[in-house]
Amino acid sequence: MTQALLVLEDGRTFRGEPFGATGRCVGEAVFSTGMTGYQETLTDPSYHRQVVVQTAPHIGNTGVNDEDGESSRIWVSGYVVRDPSPRPSSWRSRRSLGDELAAQGVVGIAGVDTRALTRHLRERGAMRAGVFSGPDAELAVADLLDVVRSAPQMAGAALAQEVSTDQPYVVEPVGDKRFTVVALDLGIKSMTPQRMAEHGMRVHVLPADAGIDDVIALEPDGVFFSNGPGDPATADPQVTLLRDVLERRIPFFGICFGNQLLGRALGFGTYKLGYGHRGINQPVMDRTTGKVEVTAHNHGFAVDAPRDGESQTPFGRARVSHVCLNDDVVEGLECLDVPAFSVQYHPEAAAGPHDAAYLFDRFADLMTHASDEGKGA
Repeated sequence: MTQALLVLEDGRTFRGEPFGATGRCVGEAVFSTGMTGYQETLTDPSYHRQVVVQTAPHIGNTGVNDEDGESSRIWVSGYVVRDPSPRPSSWRSRRSLGDELAAQGVVGIAGVDTRALTRHLRERGAMRAGVFSGPDAELAVADLLDVVRSAPQMAGAALAQEVSTDQPYVVEPVGDKRFTVVALDLGIKSMTPQRMAEHGMRVHVLPADAGIDDVIALEPDGVFFSNGPGDPATADPQVTLLRDVLERRIPFFGICFGNQLLGRALGFGTYKLGYGHRGINQPVMDRTTGKVEVTAHNHGFAVDAPRDGESQTPFGRARVSHVCLNDDVVEGLECLDVPAFSVQYHPEAAAGPHDAAYLFDRFADLMTHASDEGKGA
């Protein structure tokens, strides 16, 4: 039987069987703890240039449908599973996961001890990896290790532009229009503007290289920065845009990458996590309410901000509003003197829990309050 090989940059290898396309891929090896939602994971642009390891042992049970994708394509570089389903079992399925991976040229590997692999990544940290199948799997491990180690690191990678839309587009509100929102696409998931549309927002999605003139021309009630891949330290143009937004006191909401960029705009640093947070079962405390939420995550970088008290920033006072209960990582920021807030996790929750759906209401309230202040002035 044809073999496949997973090679980590520290030299550890795992053998298995080809799953999806045959060939080779390289990227950063990360693990996702979600028991469901593999289709959403695969199509999330934030996973660009990553080799995703699924900790759940059985993957592919519900096949692939035409409705649940978070973008128009699979973005992961490679895919690692233990036991792929031999056949899909869902009335919504249109094709098997293996067939979809093969059709999109995504190289995967099955039959891997993903528990051992996940423990290794937890101890050693996320690292570069390669999946090799077909003739490539027959090459010497030393040669394959050279391929892996020559791949670019995730730290220092500017990837938002690679996954962003080329042209602006509009998502119309569901029902009556209440607000106009400009959303900067840094790797946006399709469910995010849909959630805003359900709150009466007309969402103008702009490319990652949009500037303040592009934003102002649309006369927005609010500005949104999306999730996305890569190192936030590389996103200087987007940070400049965000500072322009804050100076104009336009209400702002950021998710994931957008949270990291708000941190940078406020003068905080960012850093790479050891192995990141990925999955749909991450506990976070909302410090503004004391409520603990089960949330969906996908991030390998975080904001370096004081956890306690208020910080003075170029835009007034700010504080950490959310923290992860697993490791105390900053999961949200709130500005107290300008209308802006952000969270590190994914409140659109596709797939995932819905504990954090209220954040879209909070964004709507922020825009309503800003509008009322403007009328009063």
